Amino acid sequence: MEDLYKTLVKPTSEVLFKDKGSKFFGYAFPVENEEDIKYFLEEIKNKHSSARHHCYAWQIGTEKDKIQYRANDDGEPSNTAGMPIYGQLQSFDITNALIIVVRYFGGVKLGVGGLINAYKTTAQMCLEAVDIIEKTIDIHYKITFEYKHMNTVMRIIKEKNLNIESQTMNLSCEIVVSIRESQAAQVPISFEPFYEIKLTEL
Repeated sequence: MEDLYKTLVKPTSEVLFKDKGSKFFGYAFPVENEEDIKYFLEEIKNKHSSARHHCYAWQIGTEKDKIQYRANDDGEPSNTAGMPIYGQLQSFDITNALIIVVRYFGGVKLGVGGLINAYKTTAQMCLEAVDIIEKTIDIHYKITFEYKHMNTVMRIIKEKNLNIESQTMNLSCEIVVSIRESQAAQVPISFEPFYEIKLTEL
């Protein structure tokens, strides 16, 4: 369905691909933003500080919002590392993910074709080694109301299977709820008859 996307459950264990003495260490991480990406890149660069190439590709977002991506060859010949890695993210239909492949040169040049194959294969090994899940694209709403309307609000939340994300209960109450995008149209309609209950899409 259009409000579903695939991503990683957790970081993969390290994978290793070898070709003509060169070693390619691969890692995959679930990420939500560029701060996550920067953190994991620094972590891997520190782990493999003696390696010459730390190549990577990432994608964030879905077709429903704005997809962002980047592929980096980090000193390898143009389009021999970053794009083959990114191609595997596309092949597995994965988003909100980062793949890093670290290369240690083994003394024998692999050539353009060899490099493309090595980075592609290492990225593929990463995604084959990690758990992939489907997540829903959710819409979030903030419900603002007086305490006297609590029963009404909670009844609608239950009837519409809304997920409570956070709540503040005082004389003036606020609850943040979420629901998958394909079902979101019914939410405003449910609250329309109750003019003292304010619903705001976040």
